[in-house]
Amino acid sequence: MLTEKELEEIIKEVMDAARYEEDTFIEIGGHVASVVQMGDMRIAIARPPFSDGIEITAVRPIVKLMLDDYNIPDKLRDRLAKSSEGIIIAGPPGSGKSTFAASIAEFYERTGKIVKTMESPRDLQVGPAITQYSKLKGSFENTADMLLLVRPDYTIFDEVRKTEDFTIFSDMRLAGIGMIGVVHASDPIDAVQRFMGRIELGMVPHILDTVIFVKDGQVQKIYFLKLVVRTPTGMTEADLARPVVEVRDFLTNKLEYEIYTYGEENVIIPVEAEKKESGIMNLAKKQILLEMRRFDRGISVEMVNENKVIVRADNDVIPKLIGTKGKTIKELEEKLGISIEVSPKVATLGKEVGFDHEETGAYIVFTVESKLGKIVNFYIETEYLFSATLGKNSQIRVAKDSDIGRDVMHALLKNELKIFT
Repeated sequence: MLTEKELEEIIKEVMDAARYEEDTFIEIGGHVASVVQMGDMRIAIARPPFSDGIEITAVRPIVKLMLDDYNIPDKLRDRLAKSSEGIIIAGPPGSGKSTFAASIAEFYERTGKIVKTMESPRDLQVGPAITQYSKLKGSFENTADMLLLVRPDYTIFDEVRKTEDFTIFSDMRLAGIGMIGVVHASDPIDAVQRFMGRIELGMVPHILDTVIFVKDGQVQKIYFLKLVVRTPTGMTEADLARPVVEVRDFLTNKLEYEIYTYGEENVIIPVEAEKKESGIMNLAKKQILLEMRRFDRGISVEMVNENKVIVRADNDVIPKLIGTKGKTIKELEEKLGISIEVSPKVATLGKEVGFDHEETGAYIVFTVESKLGKIVNFYIETEYLFSATLGKNSQIRVAKDSDIGRDVMHALLKNELKIFT
C-alpha cells in the first residue's frame, strides 16, 4: 500500500503533466477534488475532507468499437442515416452507452457530417476530425451558444443528467441541430420519463424521436415516438380524444406505451397486448354484423367491450343507419342490448362543405352549409375528429372546455379544421 507521501508525489506528477503535456487537460480543478484527462485516461483525485483519505483513480477505455461491430439491424442504420435527429442512448452505468455514442459519432463523421461533442470530462474515444467541447466558463449553456454559431450537423451530449442539461438538449434540437444524448436509465422508457416535466408533452416527439437502450455492450431495445390525436387505449368515449404520444417498438411497430395528459398530470401508461375476443363477444359481433349489413355490406364492426361496439360506415350510409333524430340507431341498441357508436371510415372523407363559426359563452357554434339532420364529420386536415348531426338552423355546438373543443379551437387557429358530409 502506498503511503500518503507517495500518493502526494503521484498527484504532483499528474498535475505537472496536465500543465505541460499535450492532449492533457484539467477538467475539474481544486485541492480536495480534481479530474484530469490524460489522453484516453481519466484520473480522479480526492483528498480529505471530501474523502476520508487520499485516493487516485485512473480509468481508461477497454475497447473502441465502430457501428458495424454492434451488428445492428439495417432498418436502424437507415433511420440513423436518413431521418433520426433526436436520439437518446440509455442504459445503466457501465453498460457501454458512451462507447456506442462514440461509434455513432464516427459513423456520422464518415458520411461527411460535421460532428461535435459536449462532455465533461472529455473522454469519448473519437477521431481528430470530431472536436470535443467541455463547459465554457463553467456551463454547458455557454458551450451550446458557441455551438449554435459553429452550426454542426450533429452534437453528442455525453451524460445528460441535470434539468439544465435536458433544457440545453431540447433548445439545441429545436434550433435544428441533430442531437444524440447519453442518459442513465435502468429501463428504456425511463429515459423518456426523465424528459417529462422538463418540456411540454406535445414537444417530446419533436425533440426525442428515437430511444436506443444499451446493456452489457449490446443494443437491446429501440423505441420511436410519434404524436397523434385520438382516444387513449382503454377509453371508449369519443370526447376523451386528446394528444397522445405513442411509444412503439422500432423493429415490430408494436405499441408499448402511451403518454398523455390525465387531469393535471402527464402519465406514461403501458399498453397491454390485445386480448382475443371471447366466444360470447365473437357471437355478439357476428349478430351485430348481420343487423348492420342490412344497411350496407361494407360496414365493419369493432367490439370495444361487452357493452360497446364501434360501427364504421361510409359517409353516405351513416344518415340511414342513424335515422331521423337517431331513431334507427336507438332501436338497434335496444334490440341488441349494446351501446353503438357510429363513425365514418377515415379513408372516405366525403364532400367538403363550407362553414362559419362564432363563440357564444362556453360554446363554439358552427353553422354548416348543409341540410337539417345531415351527419357531418369534423377533421383536422385528414385526421378524423368526431361526427355530429346538424340541428336547428344547421348548427352544431361544441363545448370549449372539452378535449374535442380544445382540439377544434387549436385547429381553427391554424386554419386546419375541415367539415365533410
